[in-house]
Amino acid sequence: MVVRREKKSRKMHGYRNRGWGSIGQHRKSGSRGGRGAAGFHKHKWTWVLKYFRDWFGKEGFLPRRSRTEYKTINLDQLNEIVKKMMQSGSAVMEDGRVVVNLASMGINKLLGNGRIEYPVKVIVFSCSEKAREKIEKAGGIVQTLSPIASQSS
Repeated sequence: MVVRREKKSRKMHGYRNRGWGSIGQHRKSGSRGGRGAAGFHKHKWTWVLKYFRDWFGKEGFLPRRSRTEYKTINLDQLNEIVKKMMQSGSAVMEDGRVVVNLASMGINKLLGNGRIEYPVKVIVFSCSEKAREKIEKAGGIVQTLSPIASQSS
């Protein structure tokens, strides 16, 4: 048997095009039917069925949760608001307390950081226990509103 001088795989290795001509035969993305996942719902559908049956479709269920966005304020910020209301003369007094309607200001929750110096009547949707204790210690009251009323107005 004759010994092969060159490897068979070296055949048909022309300079650039390996015997397929110079104008793009067997080159570029046109010969493979498009780039990437092009044609998976068209001309490559049988390939998808054979190799990637679960390529398309959804699985599982992710429910949408409605989140309430809380706009909060601390007691020290409330104290500054009351101080400015007293200085400007726009404070509304009721039973010796300054009435502050945080709900009409667009604030949902009152938090207990800081301290309050004035007896106030605070109208708010939600209030922390710490803030309620500090306001009552200063001689004020907290009036909470129901969240249903906030959605309708």
